[in-house]
Amino acid sequence: MPLDVRSLLLLSRVPGVGPQRIMQLVSHFGDTHLVLHTSARHLLKARGITRKTALAISRFLKSPEGHNAQVQVDQQLSRLNRVGGRIVTLWDENYPAHLRSIYDPPPYLFVRGTLTPRDSFSIAIVGTRRPSMYGLKLTERFASELAERGIPVVSGLARGIDTHAHRATVEGRGRTVAVMGSGVDVIYPPENERLAGRILENGAILSEFDMRAKPDAMNFPRRNRIISGMSLGTLVVETGINGGAMITAGMALDQNREVFAVPSPVKGARLSGTNLLIKSGKALLTESIDDIIEELGPRLSEIMTDTTRPRPEPELSLSLFEQRVLDVIHEHPTHINEVAHRCNCSCSDALVQLLSLELKGLVRQAPGKLFTRL
Repeated sequence: MPLDVRSLLLLSRVPGVGPQRIMQLVSHFGDTHLVLHTSARHLLKARGITRKTALAISRFLKSPEGHNAQVQVDQQLSRLNRVGGRIVTLWDENYPAHLRSIYDPPPYLFVRGTLTPRDSFSIAIVGTRRPSMYGLKLTERFASELAERGIPVVSGLARGIDTHAHRATVEGRGRTVAVMGSGVDVIYPPENERLAGRILENGAILSEFDMRAKPDAMNFPRRNRIISGMSLGTLVVETGINGGAMITAGMALDQNREVFAVPSPVKGARLSGTNLLIKSGKALLTESIDDIIEELGPRLSEIMTDTTRPRPEPELSLSLFEQRVLDVIHEHPTHINEVAHRCNCSCSDALVQLLSLELKGLVRQAPGKLFTRL
C-alpha cells in the first residue's frame, strides 16, 4: 500500500505523533494525506488517539510550526533526491521483511542503493570499534565466507569490526547493507566515504534519521535495533562487556533472533563481551560459518542453492612469522599451546597467524584449538 511520502514525513513532525501513533492512524485511515486533512472528531475514531493528539494533527498544517515543517520536508526530499536516494515506507513491498515484524519498526527509511528480497536472509556482523588483530582476521573470514555463499551482511559502517565486515563482503563480491546512525548523506566515519560508494554498487545504505543528521551518540542504540531487526541472526565478533555490540545482541534476543558469538582469547573486561554472551547462554559459541549455517540452515538453504561460488585460489605469499608457524604444523593435529611453545610466542600471537594461514587455505582448525596442515 504506497503512501504519500511527503504527508508521512509531515505527520511524523506533529508534536506527540511518534511511530506507534503513525501506524495506528494509517491502519485506520489508510493514508497519511487523509490523516492530515481530516477533522479532530474523525481522528478520534482511530485507536489510541487522544483529543490532544487529534487537535494537534488537525491544526498542524495551518500553524507556523506546520508551515516550517513543510519547508523542512521539501528540503529533506530535495537533498535525498540529490544523492539518488528515496523513502521506503513500512507499507512498501521492499521494506525489509524481518524489520517489519519487530516491536518498534521505523515507519519509513531513507535509502540509497537497492533493497532486495535477498536481504531477508542477512546476517549482521557487529563488534568493537577498537578490535584486536584476532578480531579483524575473524571478521574478514566470516564476512568473506558469507559473501561466497551469497548471504548478505548487515552492519553499521562504524570504525573497527563494522568497517572490516563491509569491506571484506565487498571485496568478496557480496552484498552488504550499512545502517547509519546519521543521515544517509553524512557518511561516518568520514574515511569510509569510498567504502560507502563501493557498498552502493551492490547493496544499500539506510537510516531512519533525517538527511544531514549528525552521528550523535543517542542515535546509535536506535540504529542497532535496525541492524538486528532486519537480520536472521547477529554475529558478535569482539566486544567489551559494555560495548554497543552487547546492546545489539540484547536487541536481537528481544526480537527473537539468533545471536552468535566468537570466543575471545583476550582476558579482561575490554574484549570479553563475547565470552560473557556465551557463558550466559545468550549466544551460540561460533568458531566458523558452519556453526551459523547449521543453526539457520533451513532458512538459508533457499538463498544458498545457486549462489555458492568457488573459493579463490589461496594466497601463498607468507610473512616470516606465518612461515615460522606453518613450519611447526604437520598432518597430525597440533594444539595451539604446542604451536606457541615451538614458536616461542604467546598463544594469542600464534592464533592470529594460524587464522591468517587458515584464510589462505594452508591449515585447518578442528575443535579443541587443534590445527592441521593441508
